[in-house]
Amino acid sequence: MNASLSTDNTLLRLSQIVGDPKASPPIPPIIPICKTSWWNGVKSGKYPQPIKLGPRTTCWRKSEVLALLNKNQEGGDNSVTN
Repeated sequence: MNASLSTDNTLLRLSQIVGDPKASPPIPPIIPICKTSWWNGVKSGKYPQPIKLGPRTTCWRKSEVLALLNKNQEGGDNSVTN
């Protein structure tokens, strides 16, 4: 894994990961799947576990989301979106 990815402490909200076309301006997805698919992947262990910042605030480490993408791109596996 790239050292710059492992030291990135940026946190992402769900809308930053799966995108939000209704936002102003629209937020493009990092992983183009629906919210339900993301949560199912989190529950099954396919996607990173969330960090709860409060009762209604959930986020993920950017480094873990990017590592997930890199792992699947390097292996030729596009199961992130399937």
